Amino acid sequence: MPLLDIKNLTVSFETSTGPFMAVNGIDITVEPREVLAVVGESGSGKSVSMLAVMGLLPSSATVKADSMMFDGRDMLAMSASERRKIIGREVAMIFQEPMASLNPCFTIGFQIEEVLRKHLSLGKSERRKRAIELLTLVGIPDPADRLNSYPHQMSGGQCQRVMIAIAIACNPKLLIADEPTTALDVTIQKQILDLLMKLQEEHGMGLIMITHNMGVVAETADRVVVQYKGRKMEEADVLSLFENPQSNYTKALLAALPDNATGDRLPTIGDFQHQFEAASAVKTPPLEAPL
Repeated sequence: MPLLDIKNLTVSFETSTGPFMAVNGIDITVEPREVLAVVGESGSGKSVSMLAVMGLLPSSATVKADSMMFDGRDMLAMSASERRKIIGREVAMIFQEPMASLNPCFTIGFQIEEVLRKHLSLGKSERRKRAIELLTLVGIPDPADRLNSYPHQMSGGQCQRVMIAIAIACNPKLLIADEPTTALDVTIQKQILDLLMKLQEEHGMGLIMITHNMGVVAETADRVVVQYKGRKMEEADVLSLFENPQSNYTKALLAALPDNATGDRLPTIGDFQHQFEAASAVKTPPLEAPL
């Protein structure tokens, strides 16, 4: 049985000029212990799809799906209170921009312990002990002292590790990582990816990796979903995707990689846009999807 199984997901937003379709009829399936990469350029609806699963979209969003099942449970039929018991505990998300995602007004320890208090009902001493364990697990030095630090007192890489610690605090069954290496230097990116893959393997989590970095996809994923303008363009195992891409859009993505460049000028998606848009019989929404 799939860990996550979503059929025909659509997300639209009410704007001053009328409804805007950000995600249009996407199917998403994740098996236990599987790493699924969701790739595409900015505006393709990657983050919106996952925020819909988390129930974190604003009131201007309308989310519809034929079915949305998590671990055999119907998320569409759940009340808000029932869903809150799952989100953060069994399904967790690492958000983009850790410096913006962490609350600057509270210490690192408070923000980790709040998750434990909400979902596991641990006592104060137990929460502190678990918080130290989590910071140790994600490679934060002097974890007991760092509990009293504020986000601005830590580097971007350390804040990203804190975000990971918060996300895995309750040993979730499904972890969603939204561009987890954005704004980090190359060395720190590698460390964060290695940490995520180690935790995924040790805890047996399903992992959804949202990214536009095809190098990350090649290193981490078992299966790949390619999105463009809110639609799924292709789905394949990672080896098949790189060796034999089927959609023109995927071919354009791969052709735009620096390693595949054959001329003096790097190709861009725009160079191929007319090809894959002409091949689509259905008009797609504009790229400016609010992510």
